[in-house]
Amino acid sequence: MTDSIDRLYRAVLAARDLDPARSRTAKLMQQGTGKMAKKLAEEAIEVAIDAVGGDAQAVVRESADLIYNLTVLWAELDVRPEDVWAEMERRERLLGIAEKLPKSPVKVARTAPGRVPERPIVAVEGRTIRKRH
Repeated sequence: MTDSIDRLYRAVLAARDLDPARSRTAKLMQQGTGKMAKKLAEEAIEVAIDAVGGDAQAVVRESADLIYNLTVLWAELDVRPEDVWAEMERRERLLGIAEKLPKSPVKVARTAPGRVPERPIVAVEGRTIRKRH
């Protein structure tokens, strides 16, 4: 998967300076970060709507659009895919694989100066998470 996203990222970088009349990527990048962020949000909403509707094929199609728009935004902000993977690995070392870092600090036992113990992969499916108000 990372190879596919790396290829997509390189393609986005190559397309950003093309003629906006001929390249959707160049046109989107010319419209600015606000438009890119709006397109990303729209695609995320479409994925969610299709998921609620139980349409797996539509989720696949919209997820591809979501990943494309996320990659365009990364390129605009000089965020490289490897930066994101490094953050995911950092989180895994701290907490195990989870949906995101908790909003409140988590106490993590240290094993040696500067090192945190590796945690196992944790399943989060089926867990009920309540939002604080």
